[in-house]
Amino acid sequence: MSKYCFSLICSPDVEEKLLDALLTTFDDEVFTSTPVSSHGTAHGRLSAGEQVMGRSRMVFVQIIVTEDESGALNELLRRDFAGTGIRFWMTALAVEGEIA
Repeated sequence: MSKYCFSLICSPDVEEKLLDALLTTFDDEVFTSTPVSSHGTAHGRLSAGEQVMGRSRMVFVQIIVTEDESGALNELLRRDFAGTGIRFWMTALAVEGEIA
């Protein structure tokens, strides 16, 4: 079965709600989150300080999902996170493993 890496960028205001949704919906999947700087964010979404710096504080989340799970995740985002400005993309996973 094919797997994919679903990458998301969200504002810190949305972070907890997004992480909670991932934990409850995909409780058997490992995922990561890390603070990042986002460049190219729509000017209207930036604070005055972020406009001066040319970047905004965001959170980057990655989760490995199956094709079916990717559809469920896409549905979850569109239903529960409309208007939040979350950006996402999905890439096919070539290799996955765990070094035990």
